[in-house]
Amino acid sequence: MLHDVVSAAYKGDYRIELAFDDGERGVVDFSPYLQRGGVFKRFCDISFFREFRVDPELGTLTWSGEIDVAPETLYAQATGSPLPDWMTPEEMLA
Repeated sequence: MLHDVVSAAYKGDYRIELAFDDGERGVVDFSPYLQRGGVFKRFCDISFFREFRVDPELGTLTWSGEIDVAPETLYAQATGSPLPDWMTPEEMLA
């Protein structure tokens, strides 16, 4: 089952606390995304990183409408749950 992000709160550095539609909560450390390059290199600017929002249609976090992270990935990272069977570990940071 897929779970949407319903709220998010900045917790310092590259950490964001997420709440999901099933009541689960957890903190995701986004610092590994800094090494990914591409659109994620914009995260090097912490003020840009802090300007996230929850997109209710996508059920995930977005930055400037051009960067988002799959809610399945966020749920797995925040709760320690496994990724859905149809996702590969490489997609976890996609």
